[in-house]
Amino acid sequence: MNKILSFDYNKVNFKEKTKFVQKIFSDVALYYDLMNDIMSFGTHRIWKKKFVDLINPTKNEVIVDVGSGSGDIVKEILKRKKNIRIDVVDLNKEMLNMGKKNIINKNVNFHLANAEELNFQNNFYDKYLISFCLRNITNIEKALCEAFRVLKPGGIFFCLEFSTPETLLISNIYKKYKSNFLPLAGKIVSNNKAAYNYLSQSIDLFPDQEQLKNKLTEVGFINVSYTNLFNGIVCIHTGYKI
Repeated sequence: MNKILSFDYNKVNFKEKTKFVQKIFSDVALYYDLMNDIMSFGTHRIWKKKFVDLINPTKNEVIVDVGSGSGDIVKEILKRKKNIRIDVVDLNKEMLNMGKKNIINKNVNFHLANAEELNFQNNFYDKYLISFCLRNITNIEKALCEAFRVLKPGGIFFCLEFSTPETLLISNIYKKYKSNFLPLAGKIVSNNKAAYNYLSQSIDLFPDQEQLKNKLTEVGFINVSYTNLFNGIVCIHTGYKI
């Protein structure tokens, strides 16, 4: 495959996307949590709590959190269930190190790995989590296949990701916000306008709610559904493995 992707008005070869994206996250790692608060006006915390509400972690479950970043989802889970095993995965070393600093728990293990090639056995996890990461993966279909593989029969896939607003008015406002506010905030706070140009464009290129639902179904998940938050600006997809 030799597809060309357009980020920050540069042409990036499909095969080079992984390296390109990881450089961006390395560059902004120190400002990651602060920028999340600024970009979402703090509402990302509400989205993540709602996400963990749906995950509903229970005792003795084994969970994998892919693209965990600084570990917000894991921290929220541990507030509710301390004695639960979680494997944390991230491809970016700087982000993984941030997670290690933020999460001190003997039941949490950290893995530097690509979502497209997880070094875990088949049929192992009760729940697979991925939040604000799927759109950054080069081969989404391959990552979804890996999610299906590592889940136990009866296991559940959970994805929290930016998506497509439901109404035209919100969509128009959101487009202006992404193209104008995000790069400006990135330049002021992290001195990295390009990284947040990428963020805006990665959202635009990501499958909408129905398209992602179809991809999950094609991989083999059943009872796939989604829950829109903030008019669909953010969406939670779930699917079951049998």
